[in-house]
Amino acid sequence: MATLLIENPSAITHATPEGHPEQIARIKAVTDALASDHHDALTRMDAPMAQQDDLALCHPQHHIDAIKGAIPAQGMTALDPDTHVSAGSWEAALKGVGGNLLAVDQVMSGAARNAFIATRPPGHHCETAKPMGFCLFGNIAIAARHAMERHHLQRVAIVDFDVHHGNGTQDLLWDEPRALFISSHQMPLYPGTGSPSERGGSNNVLNVALAPNSNGASMRQAYEAQVFPRLEAYEPELILISAGFDAHADDPLANLNWQVEDFVWLTRRICEIANIHCEGRVVSTLEGGYDLSALAACVAAHVTELMEHA
Repeated sequence: MATLLIENPSAITHATPEGHPEQIARIKAVTDALASDHHDALTRMDAPMAQQDDLALCHPQHHIDAIKGAIPAQGMTALDPDTHVSAGSWEAALKGVGGNLLAVDQVMSGAARNAFIATRPPGHHCETAKPMGFCLFGNIAIAARHAMERHHLQRVAIVDFDVHHGNGTQDLLWDEPRALFISSHQMPLYPGTGSPSERGGSNNVLNVALAPNSNGASMRQAYEAQVFPRLEAYEPELILISAGFDAHADDPLANLNWQVEDFVWLTRRICEIANIHCEGRVVSTLEGGYDLSALAACVAAHVTELMEHA
């Protein structure tokens, strides 16, 4: 089986203000990085539009309506000081969700062993009824609920290695006993959540706080001590990854000092666990990463490692 790459052409129409870190150039950098000859073996598909009932797996109708109603005919609208929408944002966001759902379908059917969704805006900061942190809908949480409700899975694991805590995913799945949410993140840092004391309504949340100015060695130690034993014991039927690459040393928004090889190691170890417990089923979706060169290098390496396990 191959690794599936799902691309979202509408991501280039989601505009943010000049100088904003979550910029259109991010998706262009990712697309270029995955256009090399080395990635010719990828199966490629375009993301479809999610439907209202897909969004409703996690979000109430008033949130969906509020986002749609905020989309301007031209220019941009600020939902908060960090989070903006433009005329193309609705389609970009719905295709981001749709790409995640398609990836789950393809991996669960056996058409692909694993998948990566190259999309923006990201999703892991959007709470049940609150867009924030550049995010409009909870992409990965909706994908998890899709796997539970429509593929009837009872143990879906999410590993979020973005440098910022995935507060939105945690909020959306707090009382979901069929999901295990694991987030490693720099602390203190935006959004200020993610204490190890936050454990979920069904003891289904594991937060791993990493100190500013630590490095990849510290991350590896934390994952070996806390994350991988919990993931192994859970015996997931599917592993979803919130793949943020802003823990890289060159990223302007944080200070964890990881290198490309740290992301490769982490991807490999997650895939090895998936190979043991869930026939290699891994779906990874793009979250953060704001230094364009580092983002491109990390995504290329991450997807290459997924291909090694396909």
